[in-house]
Amino acid sequence: MRSKVPHVAILQNEVPDDHVLWVRACAERAHEITWEVVDLTRADWFERMCQSQFDAMLATPPGWNTAFRILFDERLTILHRVLGIPVYPSFEEIQIYENKKYLSYWLKARGIPHPPTWVFYYRDEALDWLRHASFPLVAKTSIGGGGSGVVFLKDEKAARRYIENVFSGRGTSPQVGPKWRKKGFLMRALRKILHPKELRQKIEQYRIQRAEVQKDFVILQAYVPHQFEWRVVRIGNSFFAHKKLKRGEMASGSLLKGYENPPLELFDFVESITEPYGFLSQAVDLFEAPHGSGYLVNEMQCIFGQSDPYQMLVDGQMGRYRRLDGKWVFEPGDFNRLECFTLRVEHVLQWLKEKQLQQAHEGSVCL
Repeated sequence: MRSKVPHVAILQNEVPDDHVLWVRACAERAHEITWEVVDLTRADWFERMCQSQFDAMLATPPGWNTAFRILFDERLTILHRVLGIPVYPSFEEIQIYENKKYLSYWLKARGIPHPPTWVFYYRDEALDWLRHASFPLVAKTSIGGGGSGVVFLKDEKAARRYIENVFSGRGTSPQVGPKWRKKGFLMRALRKILHPKELRQKIEQYRIQRAEVQKDFVILQAYVPHQFEWRVVRIGNSFFAHKKLKRGEMASGSLLKGYENPPLELFDFVESITEPYGFLSQAVDLFEAPHGSGYLVNEMQCIFGQSDPYQMLVDGQMGRYRRLDGKWVFEPGDFNRLECFTLRVEHVLQWLKEKQLQQAHEGSVCL
């Protein structure tokens, strides 16, 4: 019996066109998949989702504003946990995405090595803790990508000022606006000017970010001395890695990259922290731990940006690593088109086929 073409819902968030790469990637495989775009932020979201029989949801979770993030998580929970619609990336991956305080709890509970992190909801508790703290520290907002909302605190005076500011009611916000000091600013600005739709989307993103103020808690993290972070990407069974180079005190958001051949131990580590939890689409940012004692997880993101056409070069060649017969094997090729969304859709199709076969097998056993 011929299997039916899967029908999926592409979930739209509050940022216009944030979901468009899903649409473009699905359109390239239109003979294998059909889709509808459903705006999860609208009042009729539930009715829209119930109008069709969806085999899965393809999500781009928001990462700029807490109010819309809560909306997205609540509605996705109903659709996935109550109605039972599968979601890609996985539900747990979406839960930890751009929620740095939740990620810190998750890493600790899973026993995954990461820089020591403390979350304080009381001003006095945070200030008392500072008396015994080691400096420097890194303060973070819970939401906000690309290094926005990250503040380097070099001493106790700076940390006290930061904490007082947050709990005073003024709060702290992710940095908003064009990052003119980052690599390629002029080319990025010219592209936006030449593509008015992209410019409007960027302005709307800034408007949403500007409304975000964190004033009820602080996140403080031990500073790990580093010259770079490793970014390791896993989509399905495809693995990639490159260096995020440091500008100032941090590598996050610098857009400076290093593409030397990655050590294969990176892939062993990322496989070990993603495979047990069924993670499907993940970028893991890692510090090399002091004294060569392994790696520390700094960030985990199921949706991530891509400023270059590739995620990895090995001896100057684009490609990916896959584990074949227990060994990491490099396969040359262009696997990061449309910011990796072509690879995601390829994996989604494989994932849905496996689910369909599993359901058919379970059905035959019941008979």
